[in-house]
Amino acid sequence: QVQLVESVGGLVQPGGSLRLSCKASGIILSINRMGWYRQAPGKQRVLVATITSGGTSNYGDSVKGRFTISRDNAENTVDLQMNSLKPEDTAVYLCTANIGVFSGRGDYWGQGTQVTVSS
Repeated sequence: QVQLVESVGGLVQPGGSLRLSCKASGIILSINRMGWYRQAPGKQRVLVATITSGGTSNYGDSVKGRFTISRDNAENTVDLQMNSLKPEDTAVYLCTANIGVFSGRGDYWGQGTQVTVSS
């Protein structure tokens, strides 16, 4: 079965930067949209950024101008470069991808990785 594995998050200070990576593996026919969502304690899961196979990106309003999403179609990876981090960016970050397999197409999720922004 397909799986998505995120890199380790971490603790960073306000104003700092962190890069997250996610790789899809398994028997994959195609991947359309890939991206990142996040969920803070007591909050809903919200969009961080997505990117299509053609390179079109979409960002949540709170991260525009600070985060950059990219992908490598050949390696089935998606990265999230996070700059100018704020305490409100603290959350579990989850990688997601819409993936076609032999049985059909569906959404897949990683286990999530913790990012904490604090001094």
